[in-house]
Amino acid sequence: RAEPAPLPVLRTPSFCSGCPHSSSTVAADDTLVGAGIGCHAMVLLNPAGRGTITGITQMGGEGAQWIGMSPWVPQEHFVQNLGDGTFHHSASLAVRASVAAGTNITYKLLANGAVAMTGAQAIEGGMSVADLTRWFALEGVARVVVTAEDPSRYDGVALAPIASLRPREDSLRVQQELAAVSGTTVLIHDQACAAETRRLRKRGVVPEAAERVVINERVCEGCGDCGVKSSCLSVVPVETEFGRKTQVHQASCNADRSCLAGDCPSFLTVVPGPTTRPAVPAPPADLPEPVPVVAAGDFTVRMVGIGGTGVVTLAQVVGMAAHLEGRHVTGLDQTGLSQKGGPVVSDVRVSAAAPEGSNRAGTGGVDLYLGLDVLGAADPHNLRTADPARTVAVVSTSAVATGGMVVDTSVAFPELAGLLGAIDARTRAAETVVFDAQRLSERLFGDHLPANVIVLGAAYQRGALPLRAASIEAALALNGAAVDTNLAAFAWGRACVAAPDAVAALEAPGAPATSARATPRSDALVARGGAPEGSELRRVLELRVPELIAYQDAALAERHVAFVAEVLATERRRTGGTAVAEAAARMHFKLLAYKDEYEVARLHLDATEQAKLRAEFGDGATVRFHLQPPLLRAVGIDRKLELGPWFVPVLRGLCRLKRLRGTPFDPFARAEVRRVERALPDEYEAALRTALERLAPATSALVAELAASPDRIRGYESIKLANVARWREEVVALQRAIAEAASSPQPLVRVLAGSGAK
Repeated sequence: RAEPAPLPVLRTPSFCSGCPHSSSTVAADDTLVGAGIGCHAMVLLNPAGRGTITGITQMGGEGAQWIGMSPWVPQEHFVQNLGDGTFHHSASLAVRASVAAGTNITYKLLANGAVAMTGAQAIEGGMSVADLTRWFALEGVARVVVTAEDPSRYDGVALAPIASLRPREDSLRVQQELAAVSGTTVLIHDQACAAETRRLRKRGVVPEAAERVVINERVCEGCGDCGVKSSCLSVVPVETEFGRKTQVHQASCNADRSCLAGDCPSFLTVVPGPTTRPAVPAPPADLPEPVPVVAAGDFTVRMVGIGGTGVVTLAQVVGMAAHLEGRHVTGLDQTGLSQKGGPVVSDVRVSAAAPEGSNRAGTGGVDLYLGLDVLGAADPHNLRTADPARTVAVVSTSAVATGGMVVDTSVAFPELAGLLGAIDARTRAAETVVFDAQRLSERLFGDHLPANVIVLGAAYQRGALPLRAASIEAALALNGAAVDTNLAAFAWGRACVAAPDAVAALEAPGAPATSARATPRSDALVARGGAPEGSELRRVLELRVPELIAYQDAALAERHVAFVAEVLATERRRTGGTAVAEAAARMHFKLLAYKDEYEVARLHLDATEQAKLRAEFGDGATVRFHLQPPLLRAVGIDRKLELGPWFVPVLRGLCRLKRLRGTPFDPFARAEVRRVERALPDEYEAALRTALERLAPATSALVAELAASPDRIRGYESIKLANVARWREEVVALQRAIAEAASSPQPLVRVLAGSGAK
């Protein structure tokens, strides 16, 4: 039997959303860095922006390796990552040794107040940050700097004379300063463990964050800079009508606010108004008992999910339900680093008698394959446990972004059809159940965590989990966490199979893509584009022509329609297709409607976006804009300004001044990025017209790729300028490839490295 093909994207462990490690481990690329123990070890898996990682030591040896290395390498300074749990356990001795050896080293000590990797236990013998600074002074450390996400917490706190306090944003600058100090120095980053803070919020011990961070998706360019700055798994990519954008996943957001450092005007902070969450709809009553598709005797379940979502807890629930029925249960949970957003696999074996052999599912030995994460479920390593004649799969299709997708815009979630095809090939495809459990969970409960229990309910109702519903419900009650929510989630999971119409009725109507509405004038312009009624090209124009009129005026929309009509006429004549014209309609619009100050103001006041905010945060929500106007940037203000409701009239005034755009009276027109943006439509039109001269069946794919290539032009200011430079290089390469394909006597299939084509 052929092995499934390897996945193009793998889920790897990452720091939790809002994790202080995301800030504390940042280092310049030329910095020599030693990895740390526990959560710090994940810099080995996610090294970008964290210096040149030189390896890892045993617990308690952090930094001591530099004592032996330093005489033999050209670098004169070393940085060692360290956690406060490890420091109090044994690494304080390594700091003492470094001081005694006189090495030039900076310890970056994260004070998060918990042994985070193994469950946020209290630190035995732990000291406060203020006491730590005094301990370091007594040991002979040359200098200590404390950074904090909220320096106001240190008002009135006395630090050691060798210590000073700085905001978190100064971390890289502080590291440069400490590198110039001879001897041992320490940077203490004081920020609580995000996962533990989230748990305490759920228990009511810590109050909920007063503000929520939101991204206006229309203003967002999907450049990924906020993901690079924050490394936060709650800053997720989403596909929209206007391309890839970024969204803050509110259900998992820990309100760290580090994403606000992204160089982009799309960020808002919102203080929610009075809201009353609608009651969870009651699941359909009298759900029928399932028809078994898995024998009621011994059975094995493999659960494949994501760390931090309750996979191991779900395995314990299944095991307890079987125990309540007097059956033997064994299991194996693969966790480790994977609890941090990585892959988690739990096997549960249930039998009437004490089982023999391994408690791990063997090749082809699984009866129920529970795909709590479709990406992990399609992994060939996991699919080896499935058998096409034996295994029933129940899979959630939620496209949960990986850490790589958050920080790299070129990494996309694999096509769902391919993932499900791989699962179907190794399971009883006719019995498979697939649905988006996370979307349903958030629709019902406003939280993604009940999604796994929903999948469990669907597996039971499919007849693939030979236990009694009463036993599963009793096990959920014995677990003691969010019992009512989990019981409702289990029932709604059953309804996904037994009453799909009731589940479909829960779907909220989709929000319109834009508030710009069609008018007789825009309809007439669309008709001039030549796209047939009901075609995809017609739909694209119907959305974008009114947008261009709202953006500037009808003359700009006429330019767009005329160019698309020209491309379409050439494409029909040469190949009979529309793929190039569709790409041109999307990308020409993108280049014409560049987001300058006038457009950012319009999109922040867009009625559709305002309606989304009211629906999520209440009519009385207070919205603040986080902007860094180029005029302020030009005079050296290198941070965003937080502008409250008083700024709305200014935005309205900017909207009314849009007719100044590109004229001699435009105060923003002289900036380099604006000059480049104005030139891009002409460059694109010229490049595509040249390519269309060689359009033929043998070159159509390459010409379509060139037509879609401006999609890589994302971001604002320097980020956008860098992407424009890369786009121009790509256009040259594509034009060369088109010329070669046009002159080749045989059809040429060519893949351009770095082109971003799918």
